[in-house]
Amino acid sequence: MEIPEYVRDILRRLEGAGHEAWCVGGAVRDALLGQEPGDWDVTSGAEPEAVLSLFAPHALPTGLKHGTVTVAPGGGQGVEVTTFRRDGDYLDHRHPERVAFTRSLAEDLARRDFTVNAIAVNLRGELSDPFGGRADLASHVLRAVGDPEKRFQEDALRILRGLRFASRLGFSIEPGTAKAIRRCAPLLEHIAPERVLTELTGILCGEHVLEVLLEYPDVLGIVLPEILPCVGFDQHSVYHCYDVWTHTARAAAAARPLPVLRFALLFHDLGKPETFSLDGAGRGHFYGHWRRSVPLAEAIMDRLRFDNRSRQTILTLVERHDAPLALSEKAVRRNLARYGEETLRLLLEVKRADNLAQAEPYRDRQKLIDQWEDLLELVLQSGDCFSLGQLAVRGGDLTALGLRGPAVGAALRELLEQVMDDKLPNDRGMLLEYVKEKLL
Repeated sequence: MEIPEYVRDILRRLEGAGHEAWCVGGAVRDALLGQEPGDWDVTSGAEPEAVLSLFAPHALPTGLKHGTVTVAPGGGQGVEVTTFRRDGDYLDHRHPERVAFTRSLAEDLARRDFTVNAIAVNLRGELSDPFGGRADLASHVLRAVGDPEKRFQEDALRILRGLRFASRLGFSIEPGTAKAIRRCAPLLEHIAPERVLTELTGILCGEHVLEVLLEYPDVLGIVLPEILPCVGFDQHSVYHCYDVWTHTARAAAAARPLPVLRFALLFHDLGKPETFSLDGAGRGHFYGHWRRSVPLAEAIMDRLRFDNRSRQTILTLVERHDAPLALSEKAVRRNLARYGEETLRLLLEVKRADNLAQAEPYRDRQKLIDQWEDLLELVLQSGDCFSLGQLAVRGGDLTALGLRGPAVGAALRELLEQVMDDKLPNDRGMLLEYVKEKLL
């Protein structure tokens, strides 16, 4: 295993001062899987004060209560160095009330969440793996360390972390661990919404998200109760060979792993169960389901404290995911004016993923989306006017003609409409002449 030199230097200095020192956690796991490790963490027999003294002035007391010091040799990338410890009781299902430092690496590894994260490696490449993490890595199995129910009762966030690891790594969750996840899932109500959002984002953006969404909607439904009516809801439609939740999961998995895209697809059909109707021929309909999906999505994002920009983009995508797109340059310009290029491209991706999750004979909208994307490129390359900033006139030109206040903005919008509809060229002289004749 190749440990970066700045991390090896920390291990050397700790060992040189007589302290046991090991790399541990996600970086070790990823390195053993042949993946690029993220942040490296070190665990050591050295207590925090000794670490602070040894690495001064390049050490910060970032978590002394839990034995953590962040070391940044030479001001470079920071590495968390945490003292071997035993955790006390977790009264809030998230944080230990107290920790006790120990000299035992095995005790430190015993408090960790999953076996694949309880593997340590030292400077010489020697592994400590008391819970069979390497075997679980080889078998692609996610297994809790020790008693799984105890692990999740200690820290309920581990439930969502487990689903995130399964989504990212493609690992199956060992049956006993999966059973404990379901049994302890109600404890997720104790977790801060910001932490829930972080883990949900990781789950949704994992390569194997489809398997997790299909297998654990009951667990996800603790923090997203709005999804539960969709599970198993028969659409009674030739266009849909899947129930609402399976369609939702497949649509989310079909999009690229961008949070706003995958959340939009997770939310896009939330309103279907409430808007379902059956016609005389036994065909299901969900007229205007997006009108119900939007407030449901809004409630989720308010509760989980999405940032405002993501929130607005996702609401737009949910609201417009089922809106028809006319195949014309005029329609492209109007949609560019309404949404902007970035959101319009995202909307096309949502429509593509939504269609890919329908019954196979009805996935022919892919060709229409291809044509729309071609038209979009054509309009963008041609320099067609679709925004006020591209108009050949400015507000000052109109005030010079005598317009004032709100009339200036109204006139500019009218000119943009005329240009986008090909009724006027984007020519300064002709636009000003139109204002003189029609708007003054």
